[in-house]
Amino acid sequence: MERTETTQAIALDEKPKNPGEEVITLDVPLVRGNTTITEVTLRKPMSGELRGVTLLDLAQMDVLALRKVIPRISTPTLTDNEVGRLDPADLMQCGVAVASFLVRKAEKEAFLVA
Repeated sequence: MERTETTQAIALDEKPKNPGEEVITLDVPLVRGNTTITEVTLRKPMSGELRGVTLLDLAQMDVLALRKVIPRISTPTLTDNEVGRLDPADLMQCGVAVASFLVRKAEKEAFLVA
């Protein structure tokens, strides 16, 4: 009996989607010294990383709340000043990602099905 194995090819530019992370491609890259940041990965914050902000402010994408939380959950780690220099469209994308982390899985799935 001959055993056959198959493998599935994945394109190099395709990364497996982690539900606890969101990758944001910046429309206007940030420059940090000799480094240009074109992409930021935000991960779902833990409760301690939400200290000092209200969940309602984050859900409403309040700029001051985002400036506190994004440096705690971003890779590369952005400073408060860098978050303040983000293009408004890029900040909006980050805000949408952070707000989506506050929604329960079942509610996200129900929204996707509808």
